[in-house]
Amino acid sequence: MTTSTYPVRGMHCASCASIIEKTLGKVDGVHSVEVNPGTEAAKISYDETKTTPHHLSEKLEPLGYSLALQQTASEMGMSESEYHTGTSIFVTPSANKNWSHSAHLGLNQSKSEKLAELASMKTKIVTITPMAAFAIAVMAWNILAEFGSVALVPQAWNDSFNLVLALMATYALFVVGKPYLVGFYRFLRHGAANMDTLIGIGTSAAYLYSVIVTVFREAVRPYINVDVTYFDVAIVVIAFITLGKYLEARAKIKTGDAIEKLLNLQAKTALVIREGKEVEISVDQVVHGDLIIVKPAGKIPVDGVVTLGSSYVDEAMVSGEPVPVEKNVGDAVVAGTLNTTGSFTFKATKIGSETMLAHIIRMVADAQGSKAPIQALADKISSVFVPIVLVIAFSSLGLWLLIGSSSLGFAQALSLGLVSFVGVLVIACPCALGLATPTAIIVGVGKGAKEGILIKDAATLEKLHKVTVVVVDKTGTITKGKPELTSIQNFSEKSDDEIVSILASLDTKSDHPISHAVVSYAREKHIALVPVDRFEAIKGKGLVGTIEGVEYHVGSARLATELGVSRLNLEADTKEGKTPVILVAGRKVLAIAMVADAIKPEAVQAVRDLHALGITVVMLTGDDANTARFIANQVGIDDVVAEVMPEDKLHKIKALQAEGKIVAMAGDGINDAPALAQADVGIAMATGTDVAIESAGITLLHGDISKLVKAIRLSKFTMRGIKQNLFWAFAYNVIGIPLASGIFYPVFGWLLSPVFAGFAMAFSSVSVVGNSLRLKTKTL
Repeated sequence: MTTSTYPVRGMHCASCASIIEKTLGKVDGVHSVEVNPGTEAAKISYDETKTTPHHLSEKLEPLGYSLALQQTASEMGMSESEYHTGTSIFVTPSANKNWSHSAHLGLNQSKSEKLAELASMKTKIVTITPMAAFAIAVMAWNILAEFGSVALVPQAWNDSFNLVLALMATYALFVVGKPYLVGFYRFLRHGAANMDTLIGIGTSAAYLYSVIVTVFREAVRPYINVDVTYFDVAIVVIAFITLGKYLEARAKIKTGDAIEKLLNLQAKTALVIREGKEVEISVDQVVHGDLIIVKPAGKIPVDGVVTLGSSYVDEAMVSGEPVPVEKNVGDAVVAGTLNTTGSFTFKATKIGSETMLAHIIRMVADAQGSKAPIQALADKISSVFVPIVLVIAFSSLGLWLLIGSSSLGFAQALSLGLVSFVGVLVIACPCALGLATPTAIIVGVGKGAKEGILIKDAATLEKLHKVTVVVVDKTGTITKGKPELTSIQNFSEKSDDEIVSILASLDTKSDHPISHAVVSYAREKHIALVPVDRFEAIKGKGLVGTIEGVEYHVGSARLATELGVSRLNLEADTKEGKTPVILVAGRKVLAIAMVADAIKPEAVQAVRDLHALGITVVMLTGDDANTARFIANQVGIDDVVAEVMPEDKLHKIKALQAEGKIVAMAGDGINDAPALAQADVGIAMATGTDVAIESAGITLLHGDISKLVKAIRLSKFTMRGIKQNLFWAFAYNVIGIPLASGIFYPVFGWLLSPVFAGFAMAFSSVSVVGNSLRLKTKTL
């Protein structure tokens, strides 16, 4: 079984998606089909022994659709999610079939087709707009004349206007409206109806009626009202619909610009060292182990580890962090980030589809192409929408002729029936229903990526807004996950800097994590180190060495006791999870440095923000209860479960879910993976392991817990936008179709003109996409 995603050409609405799903679903060998009208792509699972992509495309072609087969992932040597079809942005294969962001990244052929289609639509709009303006002016004159506001149009002028409008309507229908006529033809030929079919039938009926009245005026005068034609309706409806589709298409391209921006982050070339020389090569020619030189203001082409030099790297493009990060020998760098002032050399460890940038693009592309559960109802309605609208339109015409003729006369009943028939067909809008959810998802996921929040799929984004409990791991989530020197008690006459210099000079010769914490502190404070003589590590206890003729011991309370130092009262500090580092000279304690896994600066505010959202925060940790409670109290966490094993975390998640809670779990380690998978929403801190990230529905880059709050806000904003879109999409149809059909005419005299129906239909899709685009302006 093969699963591939293909861009679909010719798809414009939710009904199109339904037709494609039904058509391909009937093909022998096709296991499943999922078509997303927002991304205009089809995800197809099929048996390669029974069918092929070309065969599937051939099945669609008579209906006006086709698969963009030359751009499939499999033909590009890529994994399925290594390209994005949402706004038709995906990569071109490199020579070695390994996905890369080389010179031809960015806009592909399909995006170019979209832009060409937009240019063509714009040309049509430019030509039809003056015609529509003329038609509206004539309509307005006639309407105002009926109310006595202006003089009646002279008959000679009226006849001339009618001929001019007939010529304009012919151009509008057969040139600008050709796609709608084709949709009508395909409905007659194959029985497949979409939005174009509705517009095609409606405008054709108005045009044909008007031609008959104009050409056979005297012959049909005894039977119908020959003083009224609908050329103006055909012109204005086609103008409005075409303008709406143009604005909608232009807005849809903007919804997915996050992927395009991510693709454009990638460097096109890399400066590598080959045979002792600096050589500039295309990024897709970089191999594992290459030494790459990055100069000031240069982009980092692939992931790797710094081997020489140091600099500050701007990682805002992939992590959302605004402050450049210092990079020294041994530090990791990622593709797409920007070097600032320094120069350094790094070793390539991940290339092509292995890089962090590739992973981000894959996650964003997959999420934007996925469907949210809330979309299910809209999909069901869209699948039967067009046939139901056709039934309503023909029923309205029939009822007007059947019932209206007895009271209004046949001529008047036919005229009103035709208005209702065209109005129902024109105002019905499956597009708004189909676009309500996917456009908001595309924008929401893209905005998340810009903030360093990677969302796995739309279902996760939907579930996140319902979360009532957030469960966090302590290490790496609430705390930094590595020891830091937090305080110094100085009992000597030396300055604190002198004490730190002695401690760090001794500790620099040790590989212990606590020693690293002391040395890192000295480096951050720019405190100079001094030479150490006769250094020795005392296993399990500490260090000893001589500095400027004085022998110093550095180590635990146990070492201090063995050196004859009186018992130190450190119980209060150890209960807070701190580890004492004692500096002794002779039998005198010079200083006690406390090392602890420090709380992240943003953790306290993040917990407050979660509380403000009405969310309970629970901390699970394998640490002892005293340390856990102390940290929880400092941060403001509601509940603490300490000294737990990985399976205990899983059981706690299940227990909370059994209480009816919607649980999100944030963690960063392998031991968190089972709990992340069990939680309703798993959130991985990206400083953690790949296992944790793969188990999670959401990944927060740089392990910043404040992004957890942003992710929840993003989910709430997105879901609010989706619900608004669905409300208006349903409202347009629930109100518009009955009004256009004439239900209210007998009581209130209300009947919607097809011109206003066309405007409402065009505005409905544009307003839905526009409302989704508003998400871009939200502050998380």
